[in-house]
Order: sequence, then structure tokens, then C-alpha cells
Amino acid sequence: MVSATPLNNPDPLTAFQALAYEPYVLFLDSADTHHPDGRYAFVMCDPVEIISSNFDRLQERLALYPKHETIPDLPPFQGGAAGLFSYDLGRSLENLPNIAKPTTIPDMFVGIYDQVLAFDLRAGKGWLISHANKDKQQALLDKLGCHPEAQPKDLRHGSFASLKMTTFEPDVPPDQYKANIGRVINYIKDGDIFQANLAQRFSAPIPANFDPAAHYLKLRAHNPAPFAAYMNLGNVQISSASPERFLHISGNHVTTRPIKGTRPVCADADENTRQMNELISSEKDRAENIMIVDLLRNDLSKTCTAKSIKVPELCKLESFASVHHLVSTITGELAPDITPLDVLKHCFPGGSITGAPKIRAMEIIEELEPTRRGAYCGSIGYIGFNGAMDSNILIRTLSFEQGTVSFSAGGGITASSDIEAEYTESLDKAKAIFESFY
Repeated sequence: MVSATPLNNPDPLTAFQALAYEPYVLFLDSADTHHPDGRYAFVMCDPVEIISSNFDRLQERLALYPKHETIPDLPPFQGGAAGLFSYDLGRSLENLPNIAKPTTIPDMFVGIYDQVLAFDLRAGKGWLISHANKDKQQALLDKLGCHPEAQPKDLRHGSFASLKMTTFEPDVPPDQYKANIGRVINYIKDGDIFQANLAQRFSAPIPANFDPAAHYLKLRAHNPAPFAAYMNLGNVQISSASPERFLHISGNHVTTRPIKGTRPVCADADENTRQMNELISSEKDRAENIMIVDLLRNDLSKTCTAKSIKVPELCKLESFASVHHLVSTITGELAPDITPLDVLKHCFPGGSITGAPKIRAMEIIEELEPTRRGAYCGSIGYIGFNGAMDSNILIRTLSFEQGTVSFSAGGGITASSDIEAEYTESLDKAKAIFESFY
């Protein structure tokens, strides 16, 4: 039976610091509380089990747990499946070429969490929502410092080193990346695709005592984002300052909010206004966005009722910590007997970070990006026992594995792309990540 215990300290960051080194900790972090979607945060650890195979296996395991009604007036995730769906999980859905070098990051790493610390940031309240017994509930509360003898951890003084931009090496030289952009443009002119998302990957060695959890505190402070996340997979850690929602389900209503079109945020007010106006009036960026809207409308049509798919917002300007974006909103109503995992499976990976048509774009990505994407452009999110779902697109995302930190940045290439401008856009997106290590 599910229960909800109010927390004395309704601060998700304090809870994360207390639990940062617990097994398989996951922090779904609305770090940008000024954003309309930045309302809820969730911290969890010590899952009942881990599923690391594929969507079908997760569907089978999740079906074994009873579906629970939502406790009213509490945050929507009240226990269930949560974790990582890597970009390369898409290989289990489609027959793709095997060209790029693989990473060590698992295609899927999803826990079944029977306890979640849930926070409503607007209300300033938090709860331990639990399906576990009283002893397990008390053990978690003790780790939060609710027991007089407990000593919560403080990550603020942890070691995250200082890595300069020059420490990071791209996986291909700038000239090669620009040439690859040109090859995508040629594919478009030849009629293979309308658009493809092409990224360059940066990596750097990190000291043996480097603490990814401590670094995450700096990342979220420097580049707050409404769909930020941190997850410890054991040998791998993922931290993300993502501004992009992938799929959100409440009841039978599904929403996706793809981002396409970028300009930098500038300290000078006049220049900042110029960048915003340039983005709003850009035919290229608008066309790029609309292509992905059409792709996602098609993806949602596989699991939604006929004529229910709407586009209430098209190419809306939204500003984040380091960049301005064009964001669209697509909604739909789920068909009978459709599960959240069905929706995720039919939309994965997200169209905003693949291209159109999706499969051919993914083939070109595999050809031109020398290393597999791993977590990048996949998703972190939750699927609740109550049927609720929310997930991000893993952009502005760092992977820590085998003594190395890596991340990727890129953009959508269209027939009207300017190669130098696309290269500059990728660096604009990477800038805040580089700066988080200073």
C-alpha cells in the first residue's frame, strides 16, 4: 500500500547530497525553477531491481507490479520505473549499420523504485512516497538526516577538478566536422533526407579522485535547466542540463516539446535582443523545427486516437541559461490499451535529435559520427506505477566512464544550412558545459 510522509526539509538538493553515493541514485532535477515546466523534482536510490535489456523486458517486469491510483495533490511520480534509455537503444528497434565505435554505457539502465522523495518546488513541500515497509521507510529517512545521529553529506567541497576547454579533445578535427556537415547537406540535395542532426563529441581525462556528483552541483548552478538529471549507474555516471522535454503523459494525454533553432544568450542587452529577433525571423530555423513537428505528429499517431493530435504551440521562443531556442508543443490522446512504454517505444529516439526521415537520418549519423552516442540524445525519465510519465532528451549531457568525461553538441542540418554557422552553433551549445569545469 502506498503512503506519503511529509518531509521536514523540502529541499531536493539537500536530499540529493545526502543520498548521492547510495546505490543507483537518480536525481530528476528541475534546476530551472523559473521555467513553466520546472515544478517537480524527484530523488531516489536503492531500486528493487534493475532492467538493462530492452523495452519489452521492461514492459514485462513493470506489468508484475500492481498499478496504483495517484495520491491527489502530490507530485505525479509516486514510485515505479525510472532511469536511462540510451540513444543506442534505438538499435533494438531498427536495423541500423554497425560502423561507429561503441561506448561502455548500457543501452538501458532502469530501476524499479519502490520509494521516491518527491518535491513540489512551487508549493515548497516534499514527501517520502513509499510502497515499502516501515523499516525501509525509516532507513531512508535516517539517511536524510532525520535521525538525530545521522550526518548528511555535503558535496559542495567535493573534488571536481578544473578542466579547461583546451583539455577537451574533439573526436574529429574542426575541418572534418565541417566536411561532415557538407556531406549531410549533399545527402539532402540528393533526396535521401530532409534533415539530420549531426554532433561532435568532446572528451577529456579526469583525475582518479574526480567526483561527478560534486561536479553536478556546479553544472546545475552554472546552467540550470528544467529537465536536468544526475544518475549513478555504478561504473558510469550521467549528468545532464537538458532544457528539452521528450514525452509527458498524464492520464490519457501525451505531450512532446521538441527544440529546434538556437542562438546564444548575450550579456549585452542590445546584442541579446538582436539574437532573439534573428532566431524568431529565421526561415531556416523555423523550417527545421516544423520538419520535426511533422515527424513527431507521425510518431504519436501510432499510439494516439485519430484526429486527437494537435500543435498548440509552433516555434515559440524560449530562453534558457545560455541559449535561446525555438520550441514547439505537440499533444495527443492515447488510444485504448496503450501504455506509456508503447508511446516511448514508437517515438524513440526523439525526432529532434535524429532527423527526417528518422531511420535514414540515423543511418547517416552512424556513418559520420565516429563514436556511438551512448546516453547522448537518449532519455532519462520515469514511468510510474500510476501510469504517469515524464522524460527528457539528453542534450547538454556528460558521461563519466573509465576515467574519461565526454559530451556531444551539434544541431539540425538542412538544405539551407551554412557550414560555419552550424559549427559555431555547436560550440554555443557546448560553451556552458566547458565552463562548468572552470
